[in-house]
Amino acid sequence: MLIDTATGPARDPAAGPDSPTESLASRPTADRFDRSERALTPIAGVLLLAITVVLAGGVVTATIDAPPEPAPTASLSLSATDDRVTVTHRGGDALDVSELDVRVRVDGEPLARQPPVPFFSAAGFRPGPTGAFNAATDGDWRVGASASFQVADTNGPTLEPGRTVTVEVSVDGLPVATLETVVDSR
Repeated sequence: MLIDTATGPARDPAAGPDSPTESLASRPTADRFDRSERALTPIAGVLLLAITVVLAGGVVTATIDAPPEPAPTASLSLSATDDRVTVTHRGGDALDVSELDVRVRVDGEPLARQPPVPFFSAAGFRPGPTGAFNAATDGDWRVGASASFQVADTNGPTLEPGRTVTVEVSVDGLPVATLETVVDSR
């Protein structure tokens, strides 16, 4: 082993520059900084990945947790005779007929066949409903407009004077109104 007083501690020339016998202090300054910079690269990569994951999670959470749209509000009225059910839009938001759902009960019992609003001809109903219940409607049920359908004798329970009719109207699965009336004779 040789001792070189100009470069520092003893060094084995056969061992090479990265020999375990060579101390960090004996290495050139550029070599020491090069190693420490290489150690920062994996840390920076991990930090960038962590930031990306956190930001992506925030975007997904904000998108998923968006508040649902409220149900439209409308004031509706109901009348019924022994063959026709009529609902009138009295005020509030226009209702999108393509998203409209109407459910009818007579004395608490649902009709065997419910009206597939909008429709023109359907089992359990006489053809040609009017207004928003008709398939030829313009798409929106607005204030002042009435819509009606006739329940066929093949659909039960039948509309008879004195019976209570309940109609539930919803838009896109959100309830808008539950209406109730007593069947009048024509």
